[in-house]
Amino acid sequence: MKDGTNGDHLAVLIDADNVGSKHIAGLLAEVANYGTASVRRIYGDWTSQYMNSWRECLLEHSLTPIQQFAYTTGKNATDGAMIIDAMDLLYTGRFSSFCLVSSDSDFTRLASRIREQGISVYGFGNRHNTHRAFIAACNEFVYLDALPLQEQEQSQPASANPQTPSKPSESGRSRPAPGMAPMYTGQDPTSPQLQRTREPPNAIAMPQSHGVALPLHTKPMRRPIDQAALEGIKNAISGSSVYEDDYANLAEVGTRLVKLSPDLTARNYGYERLLPFVQASGIVEVKMKLRDPAPAIALVRLKD
Repeated sequence: MKDGTNGDHLAVLIDADNVGSKHIAGLLAEVANYGTASVRRIYGDWTSQYMNSWRECLLEHSLTPIQQFAYTTGKNATDGAMIIDAMDLLYTGRFSSFCLVSSDSDFTRLASRIREQGISVYGFGNRHNTHRAFIAACNEFVYLDALPLQEQEQSQPASANPQTPSKPSESGRSRPAPGMAPMYTGQDPTSPQLQRTREPPNAIAMPQSHGVALPLHTKPMRRPIDQAALEGIKNAISGSSVYEDDYANLAEVGTRLVKLSPDLTARNYGYERLLPFVQASGIVEVKMKLRDPAPAIALVRLKD
């Protein structure tokens, strides 16, 4: 269910410790259906080598990295930083919705608290390891594997294009590797000093953006209609008001589906629209109601 408009402002908070960078393009495309992502923050320990793939996405997708050191082994400090920021943003009163991108059940109470404030929460996470409690705490939950992936750039074989280490500059500091931009220092970029030394010590190198987003490739594979979907469709139709001749308005059915279970959406089963999703269940009859000059509406009822 997508009820956002371009005038709605969203806060998108991404837990990089629990989400892969390959999903970012499809994720932001989905978020655009709900409104404008005015805040795009991504949390993690950016000194870690495991964040390399995420660094390549920051500039291209206008993501603001939030550094959170892993102070203690086995403890996820990223969660705490993300929760504190979410509450700060909530109390500004500027956002109509929050998008929480993580598979961590630690965000269950955060999602519930935001909803208590009358703000919608859209969750995004992995299908197989996201706790049911977090899913239920959201208004709607989208599995990341239901989103299209971004095509990868063709890379040259290592033997054909070997990586060369960066050479020390005249000042003794290392220059950034090819394809990496220096961290902003506030200095005049034309100054001789900055021209000699393009990267301060201990800076986190940031990738250069070429200004062109890679296209999204093939659509996600359609998943079988399982028992949860069948029961959800039955209950949604039964609980919807009768439009005519025991038929219910499909739009209302879709709204009730998500209220029954936040992850019970056509998108999570590989369908772009609700109508083919419910038709694939094999338990409904469909008819179109013509309302010339208004658009036709789809009506559904359970088969006898």
